[in-house]
Amino acid sequence: MDVTAPAHRLSAAVSAASRLLPARAGLRLAAGAAGLTVAGSDPDLAVRFGCPATTHTDGSVVVPAAPLAETLKVLDTELVRLVVEGTRLALRLDNARFALPLLPESAVPPEAPARVSEVDGAAFASALRIVAGTAAKDDPLPLFTGVRLQADGARLTLTASDRYRMAVARLPLVSPGDLDVLVPAALLSEAARQARGRVGLHVGRGRFGVSWAGGLVATAVLDAGFLSAESIPAGTVDTTVSVDADALAAAVRRVGVYAEDRRVLTLEVGDAQVRLASARQDTGEAEEVLKADVGGGRTSPSFQARYLLDALAAFAGERVVLSIQPGMRACILRAAEPGEVELTYYLMPMLSR
Repeated sequence: MDVTAPAHRLSAAVSAASRLLPARAGLRLAAGAAGLTVAGSDPDLAVRFGCPATTHTDGSVVVPAAPLAETLKVLDTELVRLVVEGTRLALRLDNARFALPLLPESAVPPEAPARVSEVDGAAFASALRIVAGTAAKDDPLPLFTGVRLQADGARLTLTASDRYRMAVARLPLVSPGDLDVLVPAALLSEAARQARGRVGLHVGRGRFGVSWAGGLVATAVLDAGFLSAESIPAGTVDTTVSVDADALAAAVRRVGVYAEDRRVLTLEVGDAQVRLASARQDTGEAEEVLKADVGGGRTSPSFQARYLLDALAAFAGERVVLSIQPGMRACILRAAEPGEVELTYYLMPMLSR
């Protein structure tokens, strides 16, 4: 194999693949008339990224992913030449040479399951960035570490929850489809960051995949189970508050400094205003009042500051409506004027101290 590729494009493809694969994984580099393909797999995952390149001699090799990614990341050059030299893959520059050992040829990564639909990549990534943020990072129940994707017709619904909050985003599909899968949130988020243009959604027996021009990620799915917004009561709203999301977030950051352990603060709803309040025994107390459009009764729910900030960040630059339910039922956040991606954020209140 002998091929010349843009160093930054190759680095991006190799880095994306290495982030998704296990730490000691190998990468298959295949050079052909269409350019260079970077691929890898394990029993539950397959990734493939394309990279433009000039192929001098066709061929494929397997090399360690981590050192290749680290080497490409620090190169200060526009082009890099990859040449097989005996039992090494050499990365040649005008004034330097790096050589990686060749690994035994592994099994060819499995192809993606059948494509069932397509979605706009930018809208998909935007919705997923918010929804995946509510999934648990490490939980003994895999249900709470995934994003549920449901499609029945012309709309795609993304849902995730860590039990303290839940985000649901609905966006149009480019082509109608039918699917219901639960996919690891971290892997899906990384795939969406790489995707460009239209993104294909693939479903097969126990597997899900996303594809785009020059890229593919396919993985085993989790058990979708009962993760659904329908499981959250949402029909007994007592109070609605419409307020600028950025202004409320800024107030939360300021007042939250005085929250005990910087955790819980109170949102007191009054006449045409909301008052944020918190206190710490050792440093004092803080409160701030914001103008708001208020409907219904008056209430004073408490929220964990970090979770409230995460929820408000999803509506940055917009006016957000908080629908507050009685007791310890979820507070529901929606944009006052929903866009193409329709987002609903459920935030559980905390017991006030």
